[in-house]
Amino acid sequence: MKILVINSGSSSVKFQLFDMETEKPICRGIVEKIGTNMAILKMKPPSGEEYRDSGEILDHRTAISRILLALVDSRFKIMETIDEVDAVGHRVVHGGESFTGSELVTPSVMDALTQCIDLAPLHNPPNIRGIKACQELIPNVPQIGVFDTAFHQTMPAHAYLYALPYVLYEKHKIRRYGFHGTSHQYASREAARMVGRPIEEIKIITCHLGNGASISAISGGKSIDTSMGFTPLEGLVMGTRSGDIDPAIIPYLIEKDGLTIEGITTW
Repeated sequence: MKILVINSGSSSVKFQLFDMETEKPICRGIVEKIGTNMAILKMKPPSGEEYRDSGEILDHRTAISRILLALVDSRFKIMETIDEVDAVGHRVVHGGESFTGSELVTPSVMDALTQCIDLAPLHNPPNIRGIKACQELIPNVPQIGVFDTAFHQTMPAHAYLYALPYVLYEKHKIRRYGFHGTSHQYASREAARMVGRPIEEIKIITCHLGNGASISAISGGKSIDTSMGFTPLEGLVMGTRSGDIDPAIIPYLIEKDGLTIEGITTW
């Protein structure tokens, strides 16, 4: 069984092809600078020697088409035909409150992802474009959505609700969602395996530390609290995100420097 994993970003598509008998990647790669005539496809096939190709790739559909062609290119001995792909897993940043686990992508799932665009305007649109591209290019292959927010849906209300009027949660779904869920779930399971104890019996603090960073409290294999909130901005200081700041700083800067909300956001 072979599973293709797609992480579709605003100007890039990362991918890995897994052999599920060994649970190891067969190859991995990325298409960068989508939307330009200087896009780059980089791939590391089983031979280990990196393949690079550059040229015009103006949209995600073209990017994924190039990836599929590379996977069946006879030079790399990866697959003979694309029919060898049994399923495609898509990393999706925001599933809102709709998903507590991975889901087979159906029209209703796509509707839910579209409804979450306001919650993740930079991430969900390219995630959706990646899913639609695969649906068009390999229509008979199951598409699976794997959501960054799903693992944190086990948080109790006292952890995910803010100290705001409850009507804001009811009307606008303003709450802590948490992100990096797939990473926290994996890290907690691996930690339990390495210490030789059932995950259902232990409490773990997991740390996802990169350009984006978050921590989570996990009890019995379930997320009970996490540092990221309504958006991935909350929590730890990160490469391009401030993390937690005193909210009074925003109106203070607006008053002192005459900044607009847009100016504060992009400053």
